[in-house]
Amino acid sequence: MRAVIQRVSRARVVVDGKVTGEIGAGLLVLVGVGRGDTEGTAAAMVERILNLRIFNDEQGKMNLSLLDTGGALLAVSQFTLYGDARGGRRPSFIQAAPADQGKALYEEFVGVARARGVRVEKGIFQAHMEVELTNDGPVTILMDSEKTF
Repeated sequence: MRAVIQRVSRARVVVDGKVTGEIGAGLLVLVGVGRGDTEGTAAAMVERILNLRIFNDEQGKMNLSLLDTGGALLAVSQFTLYGDARGGRRPSFIQAAPADQGKALYEEFVGVARARGVRVEKGIFQAHMEVELTNDGPVTILMDSEKTF
């Protein structure tokens, strides 16, 4: 599983002109599911993301997590995080999970975060989405369950 994590002051997803998810301060997380991912992978990624200390404390140091701040999470599925463009001009998505597996593990990701008491908004799986955000910092972190980066 791969994630692009952005600390935001606001973010929203629009599908067909309608807002499907919107948050104020918190995290926008683009979530990509890989072929070998499991429910355990999703749960572990959620825990890592929710406990990632990228919010400022009273001294202005990045020392607080989303759980510490009580912020919200906007989860957006994005299979293109598994795009491999090393071989040419057109990316290969062979390492991305098939749609049924991807949707199930994206929903598992959302469910685990909600079970931890986080307010979670989301996009629509396999829809064409417009993602709007104001990156706070900017702070952007890449995370991979295989720890390749």
